[in-house]
Amino acid sequence: MQIDLRGVPGEIPPLTELPLLSRIYAARGVRHAEELERGLKHLLPWQSLKGIDAALALLQQALRERWSILVVGDYDADGATASSVAVLGLRALGAAQVDYLVPSRFDYGYGLTPEIVAVAAERRPQLLVTVDNGISSIDGVAAAKAQGMRVLVTDHHLPGAQLPEADAIVNPNQPGCAFPSKAMAGVGVMFYVLLGLRAQLREQGWFAGRSEPNLAELLDLVALGSVADVVPLDANNRILVHQGLLRIRAGHCRPGIRALLEIAGRNLASVGSTDLGFILGPRLNAAGRLDDMSYGIECLLCDDPQLAREMALELDEKNQERKSIEQGMQREALAQLRALDEQSLPFGLCLYEPDWHQGVIGILASRLKERYHRPTIAFAAAADGTLKGSARSIQGLHVRDALEAVAALHPGLIIKFGGHAMAAGLTLHEGDFDRFSQAFDAQVRRQLTAEDLTGRVLSDGELTHADVCLPVAHALRQAGPWGQGFPEPLFHGVFRLLDQRLLKDKHLKLQLQSECGRVQVDGIAFNVEREQWPNPTRQWARLVYKLEVNEYRGRESVQLLITHLEAC
Repeated sequence: MQIDLRGVPGEIPPLTELPLLSRIYAARGVRHAEELERGLKHLLPWQSLKGIDAALALLQQALRERWSILVVGDYDADGATASSVAVLGLRALGAAQVDYLVPSRFDYGYGLTPEIVAVAAERRPQLLVTVDNGISSIDGVAAAKAQGMRVLVTDHHLPGAQLPEADAIVNPNQPGCAFPSKAMAGVGVMFYVLLGLRAQLREQGWFAGRSEPNLAELLDLVALGSVADVVPLDANNRILVHQGLLRIRAGHCRPGIRALLEIAGRNLASVGSTDLGFILGPRLNAAGRLDDMSYGIECLLCDDPQLAREMALELDEKNQERKSIEQGMQREALAQLRALDEQSLPFGLCLYEPDWHQGVIGILASRLKERYHRPTIAFAAAADGTLKGSARSIQGLHVRDALEAVAALHPGLIIKFGGHAMAAGLTLHEGDFDRFSQAFDAQVRRQLTAEDLTGRVLSDGELTHADVCLPVAHALRQAGPWGQGFPEPLFHGVFRLLDQRLLKDKHLKLQLQSECGRVQVDGIAFNVEREQWPNPTRQWARLVYKLEVNEYRGRESVQLLITHLEAC
């Protein structure tokens, strides 16, 4: 593992009163203190979204004429939160009939397909609103229009060469959109549509004689979907996530979010973005991975705390089941890869077993990508005889564009694909797995070198003994929100190993002393495999870690959360 320092400008602007924090911000591209503002008044204006006027006109007509509105979402956490925001927000703004529909990944696949439109038609909606999907649903939108429905597409995914013939499209990534942030999640796009709708309804006197909703009450959902979807936390997304976290910490969150956090043993008052991504996200996603995401949405929509807790308990159980399935798949994948020597490992990994679970391949691909540091696609068999693939990439390879290049070089090889720079999905004919694996590896080799596949850690440097203290740990916790594109600070250093022991058969607890001998501190490394343990005969180790506040029985202490360790 190679440790590199994050680049910082020669002259660091005084962004905060804490020099360490100013350096950390500068290394993440922040040049002015205004970029760190987290108040709602600093949100980008909704007016610059292309298509927003047509979308708002359509929604106003739907509200005034009491249309039946059906929200069609995606089956991940972004889709679930976006569906919930759409339903709750439109109802609060006065919509007479709002319902939702989420396709099963096993029966219908992703997005507004003609098949899911046929299911939607049974409910006789007058308006379909897509959230977190729709920008690539050419045939699905055409099918809905043929059925006499009006269609509003809200999405954030990258569009293809052709856009659907919807009545309105709101997507910051569509051609010609001047909205400065291209990083919003699907839930953020829907929240912005609601902000615009409320503003125009207010101007028209819609709220005379009725209460005007406080849309900030939806920000806990916006924060959850944004972090769980791993979108870059640019300045605008940081405002959305920070404001959502403030509501959760104050207890002003949906009963389902509160229940999921409590079941996971998390203290609401200290919830951070990491909890959204690694505690809430997986539990919510478990519904869509193993069964039906509708159950996750119902948990988020539920107003009854007791019922929400029962639903949260079931989601937690589903997540435990998902973990068990994933561990079995991971053992099989590692067996495949260990059969290859390091020199023969493909640059782009493609793996498939006939009995792998279609809902879990995305997590498997992510785990293997982290372990082998190369683009990875895991495949599972679908009921229709095709293979569904879930891709995860590393820095330097835009995986959706790589798939597009493969499709251009090998017409007909990929049935369909879509996604982002770091994650994508695709469908193949079952007999084309080997041919695709070779084509994908060849494409990755065109774009990456062997050096690009070397595991690298970007560190914010070494901490002085004075920095390893509770005030600095608290300052780092409060300085976020941290996440994709705005990573939580990582530090490195050499420490003496005073003691090491195993917790729950998989976590390594360490007692450490700094190289200068002036600091003694506890450290913990989660899910450490036996071969990764430091040799007991070695007294020193080089660590990469996060400085965190450990809370135990009402007492706080500094702890190093270790992400990498090696004897030295």
